[in-house]
Amino acid sequence: MKSIIISSNGSSGGKTTVTMGLLKVLKNRGFKVQSYKVGPDYIDPDFHEYITKVPARNLDLYLMGEEGVKASFSRGKGDYGIVEGVMGLYDGKGISTEYSTAHVAKVLNLPVILVLSPKAKASTLCAEILGLMNFESVNIAGIIFNNIKESYYKLLKAAVEKYCDIKVFGYVPKDERLSLKSRHLGLVQSTEIEDLNKKIDICAELMENNLDIESLLQCFANNKEYIDNFHVKNIGIKSAVALDKAFSFYYRENIELLQELGEVRFFSPLEDKELPKDIDFIYLGGGYPEVFIEKLTGNKTMLKSIRDALNSGIRCYAECGGLMYLTEAIDERETVGFFKGTSSMTNRLQNFGYANIEVVKENSMMPKGLSINCHEFHKSQVRLDENSIYDVTKISYDGSIKRWNCGYVKQNTLGSYAHVHFFGDLEMLKALIGSKRF
Repeated sequence: MKSIIISSNGSSGGKTTVTMGLLKVLKNRGFKVQSYKVGPDYIDPDFHEYITKVPARNLDLYLMGEEGVKASFSRGKGDYGIVEGVMGLYDGKGISTEYSTAHVAKVLNLPVILVLSPKAKASTLCAEILGLMNFESVNIAGIIFNNIKESYYKLLKAAVEKYCDIKVFGYVPKDERLSLKSRHLGLVQSTEIEDLNKKIDICAELMENNLDIESLLQCFANNKEYIDNFHVKNIGIKSAVALDKAFSFYYRENIELLQELGEVRFFSPLEDKELPKDIDFIYLGGGYPEVFIEKLTGNKTMLKSIRDALNSGIRCYAECGGLMYLTEAIDERETVGFFKGTSSMTNRLQNFGYANIEVVKENSMMPKGLSINCHEFHKSQVRLDENSIYDVTKISYDGSIKRWNCGYVKQNTLGSYAHVHFFGDLEMLKALIGSKRF
C-alpha cells in the first residue's frame, strides 16, 4: 500500500474536503483505499468510512504510543492509504510539535501534501509556505489550494513557482455545494446529511477537473512493515456494543480487540427494544445522546433492559455520551438511571484536551495505580452521587497543572468522560472484562 498525509496550516484549511474528494476519486478509479485520521477525532473517520466502506483508523501518538500508531497503521489494507491530519501541520500538545501531524509523518516516514485556503495574499503566502517547509524535517511533497477562484489560483501558482521549490498539484474551486453542517463537537455525522452523496460526487468531480491526480499519486510512498503486538486471544467473551446515531464514537482497534476476545454484537439504544441475550460485557461509547434524547427517552424497554443488566452485575464500560446515558436524566429527560444523578449540557467545553488518568481508589473494575493517557471533548457535565476512582491530570504548556476527579464505579460498571485507546495499555481492557486469561 502506498500512502500520503493530507495536512494544512491550521484547522478549517480544507483537509477534510480534500481527503474526502481524493478518497472518492480513487474509489471511482477502482482502487481500494484505506483512510486514517491523526488525533482523537471520531467524526472525520466516519465520513471517510462513508466513502470507502472500509473502517477508518486513528493514529494518535499520545493515546496509543509510537508502537500503537505503527500497529494501527499496519492493520490498514488497500492499494492506497490516505491520512488526514489534525489542526495545523506542527500543532501538537500545547505549544509542542510532539503528537502533531508532523510527528506522525516522521514516525511513519510518509510525505505530506499541504492543503491551503488563502485569502488576499500571494507573496506573503509563499513566505508562510517556506516557513512550513523549513520548520522541521518533514517531507512536504506539494500543495493543493482550496476554496478559491481560478483567477486567484493562477496568481498563487505563479508566486509559488517563483519563490518556493515545491509542486502545486492544482486547486479545489470555491463552491457552496461542498459546505458541511457542524454542531458543538464538530461536523454533523455523515448519517445525518441527506445529500452527502451528492456533495462527495461534486467534490470528486471538481478535483478530477482541477488537480493533476497522476502527479499526486506519484508522491504516495510505499509503506514500511510494522510489527503489531497488540493482539489478544479468544477467550469467549461476548460483548454488546452500542452503535447508532446517538452512540458512534469508537476507535476501530478497541472494537477489534473485543472481536478477538470473542464475539461482538452491535445494538441500537435508539431502535432496539432490549440488549442482546447472553452477553458478558457492555460497551457504551460516546456520541450525541443529547441530540437524540427524545427517542432515547421514549425507548423505555431498552432503558429497563440496560438498567436491569447493570443491576444484575454484568460488566460495563461507558465513555462520555455513554456515561451521560447511564445517569437518571439528560437535561431533565429520563435516561437509564443506573448512576444516581443527572447530566446536562453547558455552553462551553469542559476539561478539553489530552490528559492522564490514574486509578487512585480500590474498586471492582480497575486496578489501583493503573495509569493511561486519555482525551476529553464535551460540553456536558454530570452531577453524580457515586464514588469516583480517577484522578485526571492535565499539564499545560506553561507547566500549570489542572486536576479533577472522574471514573464512576458502581457494582461492575465504570463510567467516565475520558476517551481511551486500549493500545495505550492493554491492562485496562483486561480489567474491564474481568479476565486474567489473556
